[in-house]
Amino acid sequence: MDYRIIKSPSKGAVDILMHRLGVKTDPEAMNADAIGLVQGKMIEMIVAADIAEKAVGVTVADVRGSCPQNMILIAIFGDTASVEAALKEIRDKAKEGLDL
Repeated sequence: MDYRIIKSPSKGAVDILMHRLGVKTDPEAMNADAIGLVQGKMIEMIVAADIAEKAVGVTVADVRGSCPQNMILIAIFGDTASVEAALKEIRDKAKEGLDL
């Protein structure tokens, strides 16, 4: 899996994500302090989304796109501390080999 975080996302970055999500403007995403991005196999991304939402108060969305390697991308929206905690929880579970 590949992980990234965007702290204080720019309008352009949010616009790209909203386009990929198929949403004109999502007020919650527009006001997110941070956006976590996680890419991997579909099964990993479904489990990662579940872990993130259960760990802290974040919103997770599937980012639609076309990847020749069949990788899936999810976006995790929330305040910076919550997004960081969600990404940490996903990484920790992956390292432990629990359901990822």
